Amino acid sequence: MNERTHRKSKSAELLGPHLAAIRNDRGLSLRQVEELTNKLVSNAYLSQIENGKIQQPSPNILHSLAQVYKTSYQQLMERAGYITAKHTKGAPHGRAATFAALNLTEAEEKELLEYLKFRRALQGKNEG
Repeated sequence: MNERTHRKSKSAELLGPHLAAIRNDRGLSLRQVEELTNKLVSNAYLSQIENGKIQQPSPNILHSLAQVYKTSYQQLMERAGYITAKHTKGAPHGRAATFAALNLTEAEEKELLEYLKFRRALQGKNEG
């Protein structure tokens, strides 16, 4: 398996559980998502995505889900392997699935990251 295929399958592996976590956090059933997407995404198709049977749904499907879930279309495209994330050292790397599952606001996410930085700094002092 080459690096590109591995990266794509690893990203796709995370797409389904990520979408399931967001849907569950929003309190939506598969059928409700189907209705909210005007039947563009059937409940059966979404179930297959969430269970990893469909690893690269079309960009149209991802766009529709991003709108319904009020989440980043770009992040879904990255997880599906359509685009690669451009990360620079020290730059934030986007929302973690945990943050998405908690439905945090951007301000809450930033505050949690600041707290984590603080805790790590304390750990470093205690270890040294």
